[in-house]
Amino acid sequence: MPETSASTTAPAALPVPRDGIVGAAPYGAPQLEVEHALNVNENPYGPSPELAAAIGHAAADAAVGLNRYPDREALALRADLGAYLAAESDVRAPAPEAVWAANGSNEVMHQLLLAYGGPGRTALGFTPHYSMYPEYARDTYTDWVTAERGPAPDFALTAQDVTAAITAHRPNIVVLTSPNNPTGTALTLDVVEAAAEALADTRGLLVVDEAYSEFRRDGVPSALTLLDAHPNLVVTRTMSKAFALAGARLGYLVADPAVVDTVRVVRLPYHLSAVTQAVARTALAHREELLGKVALLRTERDALAAHLTGRGHAVAPSDANFILLRTFTDRDVVFQALLERSVLVRAVGPDGWLRVSVGTPENNAAFRTALEEADPR
Repeated sequence: MPETSASTTAPAALPVPRDGIVGAAPYGAPQLEVEHALNVNENPYGPSPELAAAIGHAAADAAVGLNRYPDREALALRADLGAYLAAESDVRAPAPEAVWAANGSNEVMHQLLLAYGGPGRTALGFTPHYSMYPEYARDTYTDWVTAERGPAPDFALTAQDVTAAITAHRPNIVVLTSPNNPTGTALTLDVVEAAAEALADTRGLLVVDEAYSEFRRDGVPSALTLLDAHPNLVVTRTMSKAFALAGARLGYLVADPAVVDTVRVVRLPYHLSAVTQAVARTALAHREELLGKVALLRTERDALAAHLTGRGHAVAPSDANFILLRTFTDRDVVFQALLERSVLVRAVGPDGWLRVSVGTPENNAAFRTALEEADPR
């Protein structure tokens, strides 16, 4: 199916979309047939044949009951997610009632803005940020405002920065990202605590998006450790990245059960299919295999960052499975030259910067070779 379509109907005969939608393009990174797809931060290591078979059996078991609606609360899955987080982040296992799952962390974020945003309400983010955040706000009639992160190449965000921005904008929702997309920058917990405390008096919501959290360096804590102290804090995660389940579409959040109950009000009926729940639970039961390449990807990331720094590129310090680098010449020219060498990266972030996902050693070697030709020094 093409990524865009052209109507043959005369424009004057078509219904008029609401404000904010006219002329807007749907979100989507390029999906091109290339040898080295390094543009959407996927885990390059898929399930083994044995695990694929186990997932297939789980889906087949679920298929027997597809004439019935799925478990709309997905409590078994939510319990499994809580148990996983207890081991991954060394926290007390959140109760199933404190966990919520949806079709990717995109739907989780959308539901949060449906529940806590809306007309007359404001959400605050820090640029450069994930490009979907303003779209969640647009879709929910929430005003989206931004403040700047620190200067390149560190793109740091301090407690003082966050507090000042909250004081200036008085938002109902603040979105922090750790590690941040597209910079890869991780937050220290004092930044999260400062934001939660600054929002407490106005009963604002703090969302910490930890989609890439499993790739963080040793000793970098998760905001999950702060949940008990801050009832206005929500931490979102995904199984798309480290779990290598981008095609399964499973994201989740952890928060005070009252926040989860509020999100449940705005969810669509039966939003999480029986097959998705079965696949996700099987993946969690085999997490040692699926997460087994995280250490390798972290090592490859650090080696690639060192190589790029050695070439003279400005490189943002990354705790994720991608690297943001500044090009020597026009980034669009470099992007196209890489693509001509069957290497697909992402032109995102500040002008002059490109983001490359960390792939297999072979992918990364191909990128290094192509970059030397596309962006010579």
